[in-house]
Amino acid sequence: MSRHVAIVTDSTAYLPQGTMERHGITAVPLTVVLGDRALEEGTEITARSLAQALQKRRPVTTSRPSPQAFAEHYRKVAESGATGIVSLHLSAELSGTYDAAVMAAREAPVPVRVVDTGMIAMALGFCALAAAETAETGGTMDEAVTAAEKRAAGTSAYFYVDTLDYLRRGGRIGAAQALLGSALAVKPLLKLVGGRIEPLEKVRTASKAIARLEEIAADRAGSAPVDIAVHHLSAPDRASALADRLRARLTGLADLHVSEVGAVIGAHTGPGLLGVVVSPR
Repeated sequence: MSRHVAIVTDSTAYLPQGTMERHGITAVPLTVVLGDRALEEGTEITARSLAQALQKRRPVTTSRPSPQAFAEHYRKVAESGATGIVSLHLSAELSGTYDAAVMAAREAPVPVRVVDTGMIAMALGFCALAAAETAETGGTMDEAVTAAEKRAAGTSAYFYVDTLDYLRRGGRIGAAQALLGSALAVKPLLKLVGGRIEPLEKVRTASKAIARLEEIAADRAGSAPVDIAVHHLSAPDRASALADRLRARLTGLADLHVSEVGAVIGAHTGPGLLGVVVSPR
């Protein structure tokens, strides 16, 4: 991180902790509400405990960080020596996190540029990395924002879920679309489009859906230099196998990250999620 420009994101970026520390990126946590308990993602609730709660059909909701949480975070970052902050967040179509950050930025002790990346998970994480790498080489706030926005514009995110029920319950996909998927007993593939989660294809079996997810990601990656992230929830073997196949077939592969999503994304997708983020360099 530059001595002057700090990069802030939120807990749904799912960047490896070592990567965040190496690049000086900090994150404001979103909240998972489990029954009557509000728990911070990443510190107070794990993906495993979230998956267990979902399987037991316990009520689970999520909420954005408060503007006060952002204000406190910005204050601490400024006190650490930053004279400017670039704050990069998950799609405003999916969460009020961006709005809370904008409210806090107005009262921050240093200038803050808040960016709705339109991304989620490592699609957001790659944007934060691009901004941090720019700041590390002495880039300005505007240059860091431009780097993040350029990375977002080229990044694609694709998802397989066992059922659309969780997305429907959370209002992240239309009830009619979810009902259609259930009625046809198909396995849905989804894509992030304009910051929203939209149906991409319907496939008859899980194995065929995962094979198709691999094909789509490989076609999108092509042979140019590209970073890949494979996400999952309670499906480590599937994720590892998919990552191995992508590693073998992508000639331009730079970095490949495999990780379990956190509780916030997991609450809306359910166990069995597989996701691939394709981010050309």
